[in-house]
Amino acid sequence: MKLLFIDDEQTFLKYLAKRLVLDGFIVKTTFSGEEGVEAAAKEDFDVAVVDLQMPGIDGIEVQKRLKDLQPFLPCIVLTGHGSVEKALESGKYNAFKFLSKPVDMDTLIETIHAAYAHRLKQEGRSGDQGNGNSPDKKQGTLSKLYNKFRGIYGVEK
Repeated sequence: MKLLFIDDEQTFLKYLAKRLVLDGFIVKTTFSGEEGVEAAAKEDFDVAVVDLQMPGIDGIEVQKRLKDLQPFLPCIVLTGHGSVEKALESGKYNAFKFLSKPVDMDTLIETIHAAYAHRLKQEGRSGDQGNGNSPDKKQGTLSKLYNKFRGIYGVEK
């Protein structure tokens, strides 16, 4: 699955990207709204994860522009500055879900898969379309190890 991540917090974004790549995702990172929109104009993505508050164009404006470029692209909105009003406004522009930072990795991955499944349903498609990662198939190395250790130590999800 091909993801577009747009966030001005570079350290946070690099960490998330590395973790998601280990889980089998293809991740394109951009550090501003303008860069994210430019990337979406050049290539197609399955799901976008967008920070709400960024310098320049904010997450809401990014969502508007992404919707114009790729109408079926679901956006997951991440923010450390959550508010009900912003979440509601985000929902008008293709926000699939609104998650607060710091985000739980399992929650983020589950939300990405749900957004992708929703996209396929919107497009009238079902299942994996040859992009190498269907929601219930491929599991990355780190997730396998994490689940193994969870089982060994009896830790619930």
